[in-house]
Parts: sequence; structure tokens; C-alpha cells
Amino acid sequence: MRILITGGAGFIGSHLCERFLSQGHEVVCLDNFITGCRQNIQPFSSNPSFSLIEHDISVPYFPSEPIDYVLHFASLASPPDYLKYPIPTLKAGSLGTLNALGMAKAFKAKFLLASTSEVYGDPLVHPQPESYWGHVNCVGPRGVYDESKRMAEALACAYHREHGVDTRVVRIFNTYGPRMKSNDGRAVPNFIAQALAGQPLTLYGDGTQTRSFCYIDDLLEGIERLMQADFYDPVNLGNPVEISLLTLAQTILKLTRSKSAMALKPLPTDDPKRRRPDISLAKRLLGWEPRVPLEEGLTKTIESFKV
Repeated sequence: MRILITGGAGFIGSHLCERFLSQGHEVVCLDNFITGCRQNIQPFSSNPSFSLIEHDISVPYFPSEPIDYVLHFASLASPPDYLKYPIPTLKAGSLGTLNALGMAKAFKAKFLLASTSEVYGDPLVHPQPESYWGHVNCVGPRGVYDESKRMAEALACAYHREHGVDTRVVRIFNTYGPRMKSNDGRAVPNFIAQALAGQPLTLYGDGTQTRSFCYIDDLLEGIERLMQADFYDPVNLGNPVEISLLTLAQTILKLTRSKSAMALKPLPTDDPKRRRPDISLAKRLLGWEPRVPLEEGLTKTIESFKV
């Protein structure tokens, strides 16, 4: 296949590029590098089956050669990024999704949207099934990201119903692994970078809020299985093992053998108190569930931060 990946120089996007290249596919990486990193794609940039298009997907783009699959991963996904760039975040989810769907429609290509657990907001239902409509503050500071993804899902579903575009929607829960930026702003890279530097680990609130952490290899397997499935409604992919951020911090301190202390800061506005996916649909539809234990995945991620 010839696969176009928007946001292909990002954390998840670059891993997808590498995975598909290893399988013999042609990969077109489209990225404007507002948060993507050239270092992420350097290991395979000389592969003749790989090509890079520097472009902002919120501006229309039409490939010169046919595309078999469009994966739309262009997004400003970490809180520091979407708080710094609120308008580009909204554009990536709305105009960017519209343009990516337009490419898929023109080439009769399949389309996969990278959505997020943030569509559930600060959930009132736990764990979160795909049938839950969410609890989102659309005018709060996190709304620019949450609503950009809700808009993107609406567009994907509309293009499927109205134009027959062969769409998939994956709702990605907290994912971690090599190639995350040390200043990403999310818990795993923050804690690892601070622990390795001997700095206090920044905890917001009292650290009892929970998340569920999925290693990148498990997520990639789930995405590929969803690409091959005949299913058009959203599918949760994530690890259903729920832990507190305090426990995560303590685990990273143990694995890094760091003596860092904890630094408590106020909880950000609209920060979810609990987050855990219901992956019953993914198990039934895709035969998928995470395999990598948290400490194993964290150890691999820590080693990548030392390089």
C-alpha cells in the first residue's frame, strides 16, 4: 500500500511510519513540525519507500500520486502545546480533518482518524465505553483539544454516511514509549525527565487522579487491526489497568533509582479525575488487548531517554 500519515513526525505517527515501512509499504509523512520532530523520522528517512511532505494539513493539499490509506494523526496533543497553540489545534481537528478526508474521498482510499479519550472529558461514567457521550467543558482551556477531536469524529462519520468514505475512528487513551519529548507535558515523559535529572517530580493536585497507560507497541498493533476491520464507529484503544499518578511517579523513581522528591502543584482546570478505557469492543472486534506490563514499558522508555 501507499500510506499517507499526517503528523507522521510525531510520537505515534513516526512509530506508524516505521512499522509500515518494515512491512514493505510506501509511506508519505506529512508534517509541518509545529510539534513533530525531525529526529523521530531520521532512522528511516533514507528509505526509498519513505517521503516527507512539509505541509500544514489545515491548508488543502493534494498528493501527486494515488494513496491507498490516509491516517490522520496531525494534532497538538499535549496540554502545553494545545494551550500555547489553541487556534492551530482547532484547525488541525476541523480543517485538517476535512482536508485529509478530502484526499481519501478523491483517491477512494481508506481513512483512519486518531481521536482521543479526551472526547469523554472529565467523565461521569467509569470506565468509559464508546457509547458514553462525554462530559466536556467546550469553553474551558482544554476545550480547544477536546472539541477539535469531537469535531473530527463528526466529520469522519459524516463523510462515511454522505460520501461512502471507508472510515475508521480510534479513541486513543494515554500512550507512552520512546520518542516522546522530554518537555511533552504529559505524566510519563515529565516524570522520567525529572527523575533522571534529579529534579522534583511535578504532581498536580494530590496525585490520586488516575490514568491508564498503554505502551506504544500495543497501540500500534491495535491500530493496524482496526485498519483491517470493517467497522466505522469509534473504538477505544488503551490499557484498562488504572493507576494513580502518585503510583506512576513512585514506580518511575524506583526504576530510575532516583532520589527525587515530589512537588505538588494545583490541579489544572478541567483535568480529568479518572480515566480508564472500556476495551470490550476492541477485544471482541479485533481480538486485541495490551500485552506489555507497565514496568516493562517504562523501562524501555527510560532507556530511550538516556540516549
